[in-house]
Amino acid sequence: MFVEAGGYLLNTVEMGDGPRTLVSHGGWAGSWELWQEPMMLMQKHWRCISYDHRGTGVSTAPAASIGPDALVEDLFTVLDHYGVDTCVLAGESLGALTCVQAVLDAPDRFSGLVLVDGVTAAPDFGEQTEIRADFDRYVDTFVAACVVESDSDHIAAWGRQVLRRSDPESAARLYETQSLITPDLSAVQVPTLVIHGESDRIVPLAAARHAAAALPDGELVVLPGAGHVPTMTRPGAVVAAIDDWARRKVPANPTS
Repeated sequence: MFVEAGGYLLNTVEMGDGPRTLVSHGGWAGSWELWQEPMMLMQKHWRCISYDHRGTGVSTAPAASIGPDALVEDLFTVLDHYGVDTCVLAGESLGALTCVQAVLDAPDRFSGLVLVDGVTAAPDFGEQTEIRADFDRYVDTFVAACVVESDSDHIAAWGRQVLRRSDPESAARLYETQSLITPDLSAVQVPTLVIHGESDRIVPLAAARHAAAALPDGELVVLPGAGHVPTMTRPGAVVAAIDDWARRKVPANPTS
Protein backbone atom coordinates (compact mmCIF):
# COMPACT_ATOMS: atom_id res chain seq x y z
CA MET A 1 0.00 0.00 0.00
CA PHE A 2 1.28 3.45 -0.88
CA VAL A 3 1.11 6.19 1.76
CA GLU A 4 1.37 9.88 0.85
CA ALA A 5 4.17 11.71 2.63
CA GLY A 6 5.20 15.26 1.80
CA GLY A 7 3.75 15.04 -1.68
CA TYR A 8 5.42 11.71 -2.48
CA LEU A 9 4.43 8.07 -2.09
CA LEU A 10 5.98 5.59 0.34
CA ASN A 11 5.55 1.89 -0.34
CA THR A 12 4.38 0.19 2.87
CA VAL A 13 3.72 -3.40 3.90
CA GLU A 14 1.65 -4.82 6.78
CA MET A 15 1.57 -8.42 8.01
CA GLY A 16 -0.05 -10.13 10.99
CA ASP A 17 -2.29 -9.05 13.85
CA GLY A 18 -0.58 -9.93 17.11
CA PRO A 19 -0.67 -8.37 20.59
CA ARG A 20 2.48 -6.31 19.90
CA THR A 21 3.37 -4.12 16.92
CA LEU A 22 6.78 -3.96 15.25
CA VAL A 23 7.52 -1.15 12.79
CA SER A 24 10.80 -1.66 10.95
CA HIS A 25 13.10 0.60 8.95
CA GLY A 26 15.70 -0.65 6.46
CA GLY A 27 19.30 0.47 6.28
CA TRP A 28 21.08 2.83 3.87
CA ALA A 29 19.60 2.03 0.41
CA GLY A 30 17.93 -1.16 1.59
CA SER A 31 14.15 -1.30 1.23
CA TRP A 32 11.62 -2.98 3.51
CA GLU A 33 12.84 -6.28 2.04
CA LEU A 34 15.66 -6.29 4.57
CA TRP A 35 12.90 -7.12 7.08
CA GLN A 36 10.85 -9.42 4.85
CA GLU A 37 11.99 -12.73 6.33
CA PRO A 38 11.68 -11.67 10.02
CA MET A 39 8.22 -10.24 9.32
CA MET A 40 7.07 -13.47 7.70
CA LEU A 41 8.20 -15.39 10.78
CA MET A 42 6.70 -12.89 13.23
CA GLN A 43 3.31 -12.32 11.61
CA LYS A 44 1.66 -15.14 13.58
CA HIS A 45 2.31 -13.36 16.86
CA TRP A 46 3.09 -9.72 15.96
CA ARG A 47 1.55 -7.01 13.86
CA CYS A 48 4.42 -6.06 11.54
CA ILE A 49 4.69 -2.91 9.42
CA SER A 50 7.57 -1.80 7.23
CA TYR A 51 8.15 0.56 4.33
CA ASP A 52 10.57 1.71 1.66
CA HIS A 53 12.09 4.88 3.06
CA ARG A 54 12.88 7.73 0.69
CA GLY A 55 15.36 6.78 -1.99
CA THR A 56 14.74 3.04 -1.70
CA GLY A 57 12.55 0.37 -3.22
CA VAL A 58 9.54 1.67 -5.12
CA SER A 59 8.83 4.77 -3.03
CA THR A 60 8.58 7.79 -5.33
CA ALA A 61 10.44 10.52 -3.44
CA PRO A 62 13.37 11.87 -5.52
CA ALA A 63 16.91 12.26 -4.26
CA ALA A 64 16.50 16.02 -3.75
CA SER A 65 13.76 15.40 -1.17
CA ILE A 66 15.95 13.27 1.12
CA GLY A 67 16.86 14.96 4.40
CA PRO A 68 17.13 14.11 8.11
CA ASP A 69 13.81 15.71 9.06
CA ALA A 70 12.01 14.14 6.10
CA LEU A 71 13.19 10.64 7.03
CA VAL A 72 11.93 11.01 10.60
CA GLU A 73 8.68 12.68 9.54
CA ASP A 74 7.99 9.88 7.06
CA LEU A 75 8.24 7.34 9.86
CA PHE A 76 5.57 9.17 11.87
CA THR A 77 3.43 9.48 8.74
CA VAL A 78 3.48 5.68 8.40
CA LEU A 79 2.60 5.23 12.08
CA ASP A 80 -0.32 7.64 11.78
CA HIS A 81 -1.60 6.05 8.58
CA TYR A 82 -1.80 2.65 10.24
CA GLY A 83 -3.22 4.02 13.48
CA VAL A 84 -0.23 2.92 15.54
CA ASP A 85 -0.32 4.59 18.95
CA THR A 86 2.62 2.65 20.36
CA CYS A 87 5.02 0.10 18.93
CA VAL A 88 8.46 -1.42 19.00
CA LEU A 89 10.59 0.42 16.44
CA ALA A 90 13.35 -1.54 14.71
CA GLY A 91 16.14 -0.10 12.58
CA GLU A 92 18.88 -1.83 10.61
CA SER A 93 22.33 -0.35 9.88
CA LEU A 94 22.12 3.36 9.00
CA GLY A 95 18.37 3.20 9.54
CA ALA A 96 19.10 2.92 13.26
CA LEU A 97 19.95 6.63 13.32
CA THR A 98 16.50 7.59 12.03
CA CYS A 99 14.85 5.25 14.53
CA VAL A 100 16.78 6.53 17.54
CA GLN A 101 15.96 10.12 16.56
CA ALA A 102 12.25 9.26 16.27
CA VAL A 103 12.27 7.71 19.75
CA LEU A 104 13.98 10.82 21.14
CA ASP A 105 11.43 13.08 19.44
CA ALA A 106 8.36 11.19 20.69
CA PRO A 107 9.22 8.63 23.39
CA ASP A 108 5.55 8.09 24.29
CA ARG A 109 4.93 6.60 20.83
CA PHE A 110 7.31 3.70 21.40
CA SER A 111 7.36 0.79 23.84
CA GLY A 112 10.80 -0.40 22.76
CA LEU A 113 13.62 0.00 20.27
CA VAL A 114 15.58 -2.65 18.36
CA LEU A 115 18.87 -1.80 16.64
CA VAL A 116 20.21 -4.48 14.28
CA ASP A 117 23.86 -4.00 13.33
CA GLY A 118 23.05 -0.34 13.65
CA VAL A 119 25.15 2.74 13.15
CA THR A 120 24.52 4.71 16.33
CA ALA A 121 27.01 7.54 15.86
CA ALA A 122 27.49 9.78 12.85
CA PRO A 123 29.54 7.70 10.39
CA ASP A 124 32.43 9.08 8.40
CA PHE A 125 32.31 6.83 5.38
CA GLY A 126 33.56 9.36 2.84
CA GLU A 127 32.27 7.10 0.08
CA GLN A 128 29.68 9.31 -1.62
CA THR A 129 32.01 10.09 -4.54
CA GLU A 130 32.55 6.40 -5.22
CA ILE A 131 28.81 5.73 -5.05
CA ARG A 132 28.10 8.44 -7.60
CA ALA A 133 31.00 7.43 -9.86
CA ASP A 134 30.32 3.69 -10.12
CA PHE A 135 27.27 2.61 -8.15
CA ASP A 136 27.19 -0.95 -9.50
CA ARG A 137 30.78 -1.59 -8.49
CA TYR A 138 30.19 -0.04 -5.09
CA VAL A 139 27.15 -2.26 -4.51
CA ASP A 140 29.17 -5.39 -5.34
CA THR A 141 31.91 -4.42 -2.88
CA PHE A 142 29.47 -3.38 -0.18
CA VAL A 143 27.38 -6.55 -0.36
CA ALA A 144 30.50 -8.72 -0.28
CA ALA A 145 31.44 -7.04 2.99
CA CYS A 146 27.90 -7.33 4.38
CA VAL A 147 27.19 -10.97 3.64
CA VAL A 148 30.03 -13.05 5.09
CA GLU A 149 28.13 -16.22 5.91
CA SER A 150 29.32 -19.13 3.76
CA ASP A 151 25.80 -20.42 3.11
CA SER A 152 24.35 -17.11 1.89
CA ASP A 153 25.37 -16.62 -1.75
CA HIS A 154 21.70 -16.42 -2.71
CA ILE A 155 21.19 -13.74 -0.06
CA ALA A 156 24.07 -11.71 -1.48
CA ALA A 157 22.47 -11.86 -4.94
CA TRP A 158 19.16 -10.75 -3.43
CA GLY A 159 20.90 -7.93 -1.56
CA ARG A 160 22.52 -6.59 -4.72
CA GLN A 161 19.14 -6.59 -6.39
CA VAL A 162 17.53 -4.73 -3.48
CA LEU A 163 20.20 -2.01 -3.39
CA ARG A 164 20.14 -1.44 -7.13
CA ARG A 165 16.50 -0.38 -6.93
CA SER A 166 17.92 2.91 -5.63
CA ASP A 167 19.53 5.36 -8.00
CA PRO A 168 23.14 6.46 -7.35
CA GLU A 169 22.22 10.01 -6.30
CA SER A 170 19.61 8.81 -3.80
CA ALA A 171 22.06 6.28 -2.37
CA ALA A 172 24.75 8.94 -1.97
CA ARG A 173 22.32 11.41 -0.38
CA LEU A 174 21.12 8.75 2.07
CA TYR A 175 24.71 8.31 3.26
CA GLU A 176 25.15 12.06 3.58
CA THR A 177 21.77 12.71 5.18
CA GLN A 178 21.75 9.95 7.73
CA SER A 179 25.25 10.96 8.74
CA LEU A 180 23.76 14.30 9.86
CA ILE A 181 21.58 12.58 12.47
CA THR A 182 23.54 12.48 15.72
CA PRO A 183 21.29 11.08 18.45
CA ASP A 184 22.21 10.97 22.13
CA LEU A 185 21.86 7.33 23.17
CA SER A 186 21.98 8.22 26.85
CA ALA A 187 18.69 10.11 26.42
CA VAL A 188 16.72 7.13 25.05
CA GLN A 189 13.87 6.44 27.48
CA VAL A 190 12.63 3.06 26.22
CA PRO A 191 14.02 -0.48 26.57
CA THR A 192 16.43 -1.13 23.71
CA LEU A 193 17.68 -4.37 22.22
CA VAL A 194 20.96 -4.23 20.32
CA ILE A 195 21.39 -7.20 17.97
CA HIS A 196 24.75 -7.49 16.25
CA GLY A 197 26.53 -9.96 14.02
CA GLU A 198 29.74 -11.24 15.54
CA SER A 199 31.49 -11.02 12.16
CA ASP A 200 30.08 -7.68 10.97
CA ARG A 201 32.69 -6.03 8.73
CA ILE A 202 30.72 -2.80 8.27
CA VAL A 203 29.97 -1.86 11.89
CA PRO A 204 32.40 -3.49 14.33
CA LEU A 205 31.06 -5.39 17.31
CA ALA A 206 32.84 -2.92 19.59
CA ALA A 207 30.43 -0.22 18.41
CA ALA A 208 27.46 -2.35 19.46
CA ARG A 209 28.98 -2.97 22.88
CA HIS A 210 29.50 0.78 23.27
CA ALA A 211 25.92 1.52 22.22
CA ALA A 212 24.43 -1.04 24.60
CA ALA A 213 26.48 0.38 27.47
CA ALA A 214 25.45 3.97 26.63
CA LEU A 215 21.73 3.17 26.57
CA PRO A 216 19.96 3.52 29.94
CA ASP A 217 18.10 0.23 29.40
CA GLY A 218 20.17 -1.46 26.72
CA GLU A 219 20.65 -5.17 26.14
CA LEU A 220 23.09 -6.74 23.67
CA VAL A 221 22.63 -10.00 21.77
CA VAL A 222 25.56 -11.14 19.63
CA LEU A 223 24.80 -13.54 16.78
CA PRO A 224 27.75 -15.94 16.29
CA GLY A 225 29.17 -15.96 12.78
CA ALA A 226 26.65 -13.45 11.45
CA GLY A 227 27.62 -10.50 9.28
CA HIS A 228 26.02 -7.10 8.77
CA VAL A 229 22.54 -8.13 7.62
CA PRO A 230 21.28 -10.92 9.91
CA THR A 231 17.69 -9.91 9.13
CA MET A 232 18.40 -11.49 5.73
CA THR A 233 20.96 -14.19 6.58
CA ARG A 234 19.82 -15.24 10.07
CA PRO A 235 16.16 -14.13 10.35
CA GLY A 236 15.25 -16.90 12.77
CA ALA A 237 17.93 -15.83 15.22
CA VAL A 238 16.86 -12.19 14.94
CA VAL A 239 13.22 -13.08 15.63
CA ALA A 240 14.15 -15.33 18.57
CA ALA A 241 16.15 -12.49 20.14
CA ILE A 242 13.33 -9.99 19.67
CA ASP A 243 10.69 -12.38 21.02
CA ASP A 244 12.68 -13.24 24.13
CA TRP A 245 13.44 -9.59 24.87
CA ALA A 246 9.87 -8.44 24.19
CA ARG A 247 8.36 -11.01 26.56
CA ARG A 248 10.48 -9.51 29.33
CA LYS A 249 10.50 -5.85 28.40
CA VAL A 250 7.57 -4.85 26.18
CA PRO A 251 3.90 -4.83 27.24
CA ALA A 252 1.29 -6.04 24.78
CA ASN A 253 -0.76 -3.45 22.90
CA PRO A 254 -3.67 -2.18 25.01
CA THR A 255 -7.02 -3.70 24.06
CA SER A 256 -9.99 -1.49 23.32
